Amino acid sequence: IGVIGGTGLDDPEILEGRTEKYVDTPFGKPSDALVLGKIKNVDCVLLARHGRQHTIMPSKVNYQANIWALKEEGCTHVIVTTACGSLKEEIQPGDIIIIDQFIDRTTRRLQTFYDGNHSCARGVCHIPMAEPFCPKTREVLTETAKKLGLRCHSKGTVITIEGPRFSSRAESIMFQTWGADVINMTTVPEVVLAKEVGICYASIAMATDYDCWKEHEEAVSVDRVLKTLKENANKAKSLLLTAIPLIGSMEWSETLLNMKIGRFSTLVLIPRI
Repeated sequence: IGVIGGTGLDDPEILEGRTEKYVDTPFGKPSDALVLGKIKNVDCVLLARHGRQHTIMPSKVNYQANIWALKEEGCTHVIVTTACGSLKEEIQPGDIIIIDQFIDRTTRRLQTFYDGNHSCARGVCHIPMAEPFCPKTREVLTETAKKLGLRCHSKGTVITIEGPRFSSRAESIMFQTWGADVINMTTVPEVVLAKEVGICYASIAMATDYDCWKEHEEAVSVDRVLKTLKENANKAKSLLLTAIPLIGSMEWSETLLNMKIGRFSTLVLIPRI
């Protein structure tokens, strides 16, 4: 099981018997070393999305290399954490959202491995995206959060913006009218690439603020995001530590087979001439 840690949510202490592994991929280097270890006898790989020193801005993250590296390491699942802003009154700072849909507002990011530049991914892949996140993995996370007594929303639509700037108030209000529940800068293309290589992907989103749409509320700032994350990081940590052993004990062959069939049924190979 791969774990991609977002801002303030990439603590390697969750793993036992940690070792570091630096790898390269056909798509370049991942954000940082892969940290290999176990969570209650389940093999896990932790990767800091922005680098362990948080030096990589959202648009510069090598999402292709990150997902490819985890796939090559043998990950069948990837569970990620992400900070997000709330676009709904009922989603309060500190809440967890197990997101199930996305709206893409990015403009500069590569969203496929099949870009015509790599021999390891030949052809064109039109991947279905009606259900971007793995429903079975999401259900485990939601039920675990409830058992832990965490304030958790079982679904939500995230809108991913390019960043690194935050939204204007007009944009924030517009995103609300589109039906988005939360906003972040990293879900796309991460979830798309994971789907393309047949990985069960799920996201633990942590609301840190109300973006900037809410009147009489302090607008989002880096200081406020980090303060809320620091106060609530243990929620995501406890969720991972409890859910991962459950996922590791379950039968996934049918789920993984269905993802593989769906992936290759849409792959058009370049004919050999």
